[in-house]
Amino acid sequence: MFSIKGLVYKDILAINRLELLGNKIICIVGESGGGKTTLLKMLNKLVSPDKGEILYNNISLKDIDSVNLRREVVMLSQIPAIFEGTIKDNLLIGLKFSEKPMVSDKVLEEALSFIKLNKNLEDNSENLSGGEKQRLALARVLIMNPKVFLLDEPSSALDEDTEKFVIEKLVNHTRKNNKTLIMVTHSKSIAENYYDCLIEIKEGKIINIKEVK
Repeated sequence: MFSIKGLVYKDILAINRLELLGNKIICIVGESGGGKTTLLKMLNKLVSPDKGEILYNNISLKDIDSVNLRREVVMLSQIPAIFEGTIKDNLLIGLKFSEKPMVSDKVLEEALSFIKLNKNLEDNSENLSGGEKQRLALARVLIMNPKVFLLDEPSSALDEDTEKFVIEKLVNHTRKNNKTLIMVTHSKSIAENYYDCLIEIKEGKIINIKEVK
């Protein structure tokens, strides 16, 4: 799915070669400041390398329109954007930005239930806690129905039980629907329990790759 060749970005990343296969759970771990988030951003064209090339389905990202790419490859930042308005407004805004068809309230409510957020669609999003906002943003990404999820610390604001519940649901959804999940995580237990491919990054370099045989 993604192929990286000779990638260099400032003094943050230096990756000679990396293959990220589709329909997999790919976990990226490592020390803070090691380049994990920067790598995710590059897969979404939020950051461009100084040298080297990134291919998506054998096509260089340079040759893919950013909007078209982001319809298929959706990134969720560690501190997600929450917009003024209702929960419903926030769930639909991803579809608006990506120019995808709107969905029914039933679909929105199912997404909230999926990520264990017991709220009404007309509730004000600004009244949510940090963990609730993170789950709301996850629901928004799920509704966009991309081929690839790029998630940066998707459970950092969640308590341990909720983290396990949400990550397990995301992993099962990914496998069931033949999608790809590329996840930066601070949790070694999450990474070890769910990975198909586990990538460890240190000081911008890949120091270990472990794959399920």
